[in-house]
Amino acid sequence: MAAGIIVAPATTDEVAAVMRLCSQYAVPVVAQGGRTGLVGGSISKPGEIVLSLERMNRIERLDAVEHTAVVQAGVVLENLQKAAAEHRLEPGIDLAARGSATIGGMISTNAGGVMAFRNGVMRHRVLGLEAVLPDGSVYCDMTRVVKNAAGYDLKHLFIGAEGTLGVVTCAVLKLDPMPCATATALFGLPSVKAALDLIRLALDCETGELRAAEALWPSFIDLTAAARGWSEPDFELGRPIYLLLGLGGAREEALRVEFEKLFGDILDRHPGTTGILASSKRQEEALWGLREDTEVIYRAHPAAPSYDVSVPLSEIDGYVERILAGLAGIDPELKPYVFGHLADGNLHIVLNRGGPLPAALAAAVEAVLYADLVALGGSFSAEHGVGSKRIHSLLATADETKLKLMRRVKDTLDGHSLMNPGKVLPLASHPINDSSRNGVEAHA
Repeated sequence: MAAGIIVAPATTDEVAAVMRLCSQYAVPVVAQGGRTGLVGGSISKPGEIVLSLERMNRIERLDAVEHTAVVQAGVVLENLQKAAAEHRLEPGIDLAARGSATIGGMISTNAGGVMAFRNGVMRHRVLGLEAVLPDGSVYCDMTRVVKNAAGYDLKHLFIGAEGTLGVVTCAVLKLDPMPCATATALFGLPSVKAALDLIRLALDCETGELRAAEALWPSFIDLTAAARGWSEPDFELGRPIYLLLGLGGAREEALRVEFEKLFGDILDRHPGTTGILASSKRQEEALWGLREDTEVIYRAHPAAPSYDVSVPLSEIDGYVERILAGLAGIDPELKPYVFGHLADGNLHIVLNRGGPLPAALAAAVEAVLYADLVALGGSFSAEHGVGSKRIHSLLATADETKLKLMRRVKDTLDGHSLMNPGKVLPLASHPINDSSRNGVEAHA
C-alpha cells in the first residue's frame, strides 16, 4: 500500500463526503475491505487515497423470520456467521478467509467459496445494495425480498466490479437455515471421473444435503498433511485425487450412515477407493485443515504465483492432464499444487516456486493454463477477480463487445477514472481496441 492517506469513514454519509471532495479535486480512491484478495485489487499508489471500510462494521438488522441480514460493508464474514448462527441461520457462503474477508470486499469481488455449487456466489446472496458513486451521490436499493422486477437491477453493476464503479457501503443478504448436524469424510479416489461420480451420488443422497465437495490433488494434500503433521493409520496417501465431502442434516448419526452408504456405492463403481469419516469435531476440523491451510504453500514458496480457473465439469480431467503436461514441458520441476471446489469446476493452481515470475516464464505458464479455456466454456478467473494482475488476461480472452460495454459503463459512472484506477480495465489512456487485444494475445 503506497497511498499517503487512509480515511476510515463510519457512515455512508461520511463516505459520500469523502467522494465529493475527491471528485472535486480529482483524487483517486482505492476502497479496501479485509485485503484478502490475490490479484492486486486493493493495492494503491502515491497520490491516491485509501478508503477503509473497517469502521463500517455493524450488523444493522438480522431477521429470523425474513431470513435476511442488513450489514455494513466492513462486517467480517465470520462475525456475520456467528450472529446468524444464534438464530440457526447462515449466510449460505463460506470461504477459508472467513476471519478477515469483509462483506463489502466479497460483494465487490463476487466471492464464491465452498458452497457456491448449491447456493451460488455472492451475486446470488445479495438482495439489496447501497453504494456511493464517484461523484458522492448514493445509490440505494435496500430491497429485502427475493422478487423484484421493478426496472433494471443496477446493484449487479457493483457486484464484482472490484470498487471501480463505486464504494459498496451496505447490503441486504439472504440467509439460509443452518443444519442441526454436519458430518465430514475424506475419500481417496482412482480418478477425477470417480470423484465426479461420488459428487453425483452425494447430491442424490437420501439423508441430508451436500454442503461441500473439495478436491485435493496429491501434491497439495501431501504438502498440507506433512506441514500439519496429519496422518491416519487406516488412510494412506498416494491416490490420484482426494475429495473432502461435507453433509448437513437433522442428525449426525443419520449423516454418518449416509456416508457409509456412499462409500459402499462408490467402492462398487470404483474399486480401490479409500475413505475416512470424521468421528469427532476435532477430527472434522483436522480434515478441513488439510484443505483450508493454503498458507502452507506460501510458507514453502513465498509469493508463489496462483491462478484461479473455472472449467466445465466434463472437461476437468482432460484440462488437468493438459496443464500438468504443459507446465512440465516448460520446466520438469514445475509441479503445481492443484485443489478447489470440484462441484462447480473451480480449480486453484499454485506454482511450486516463489514469485514474481520473469515475464517470459509468466507468459508461458498462462499460455498453458488459459489455452482454449474460453472455447471450453470456462473462465480464467473463477472467484478471485481481475484486479491489477489479470487485466491482460481479460483483454486476451473476453469478447470485444463485452470489453467495449465495460468501458462504456466505466466511462459513464467514473469518467475521470478516480475509482480504483488501473484495476479490472486498463486506464483510459490505454483504450481497448483491436491492436491492444492482439498485442496481449501474442504476449499471453
